[in-house]
Amino acid sequence: MVRILRGLAHKYFSDEEAVILFLLLVTGTIFVIWFGAMLAPAIASLIVAFILQGLVSKLNRMGVPQTVAVISVFLMFMGVLIGFIFGLLPLIWTQVSTLAGEAPRIIRELQSYLSLLPQEYPHLVSEEAVNLIYAEISAEVGHATQWLVSFSLSSIPDLVALLIYMVLVPILVFFFLKDRELIVNSIGRLLPPQRPMMVRIWHEVNLQCANYVRGKAVEILIVGGTTYVAFKLLGMPYAALLSLLVGLSVVIPYIGAAVVTVPVAVIGLFAFGWSSQFIWIMVVYGIIQALDGNVLVPVLFSEVNNLHPVAIIVAVLFFGGIWGLWGVFFAIPLATMLKAVFAAWPVQEDMPAPAQET
Repeated sequence: MVRILRGLAHKYFSDEEAVILFLLLVTGTIFVIWFGAMLAPAIASLIVAFILQGLVSKLNRMGVPQTVAVISVFLMFMGVLIGFIFGLLPLIWTQVSTLAGEAPRIIRELQSYLSLLPQEYPHLVSEEAVNLIYAEISAEVGHATQWLVSFSLSSIPDLVALLIYMVLVPILVFFFLKDRELIVNSIGRLLPPQRPMMVRIWHEVNLQCANYVRGKAVEILIVGGTTYVAFKLLGMPYAALLSLLVGLSVVIPYIGAAVVTVPVAVIGLFAFGWSSQFIWIMVVYGIIQALDGNVLVPVLFSEVNNLHPVAIIVAVLFFGGIWGLWGVFFAIPLATMLKAVFAAWPVQEDMPAPAQET
């Protein structure tokens, strides 16, 4: 065992830079796991600044001074944030509350639909299975309704924390954009002066992650906005809530689209029944999903390394289990970073076998 460990150490950790990088990765992971909740505003601000930096760089290439570019991009960010808080968020909350109020009616209609299944398909569906499904759905809807009702004075501390975050995040975003070079140079001085492997990994990860994160932000806006306009024109109820879910579903490849189809189909079915209106809604929704997967994704992510679907699903499950929603969103960038690290990691030749005594 000692010989095996010694051989692995020689093969993968003979380079001093590899040892330092390994320690940095382990330390950074432990730091985020232990202090991630405490530093959530700073981490969120860093992510937003990372997304907006692409616009700042484009303005710089067009000849716009750095200060003007930073202020322009920051004002655009504040406009979007204010529009979301005072425009879209109240609308979504109103639709969520309305949907919770209509939950009993939906449950009754669902029960009538389910009660017909054992009569029409007696060999496939039993009454016991229908009763079990109905009980599970009723319990889940009851829990969701209870949560909405209990959202009152007990939630004031969370609202105060949210307000503090809404103040801190814009301030941190501005300084991350303004002092980006100063922060990067300060971190660079803590690392070894000769670090070719780290530089190579940084350039690769920066390119891949920047393209992915910014592309996902644009994809969410396009898919969510297009879905909202389409549902609104077709008279789909809860258009804002459903379009938000459809937009966020693109964060999780393969899984998100399949999961969000269920609420879209259920609400459309209860609103219009088996009518041509329902068919049109599902057709338009299917067209949006097809255009997203076959047109929008290749255009936005043409420079991003392709990962195998199994690797994507495993990354979503693993990082989502560790960091929740943030882990789900950054599962693919993190998997890309690991791929870049493995590709650049220096590997030494196997240790020579010890000479035998004659």
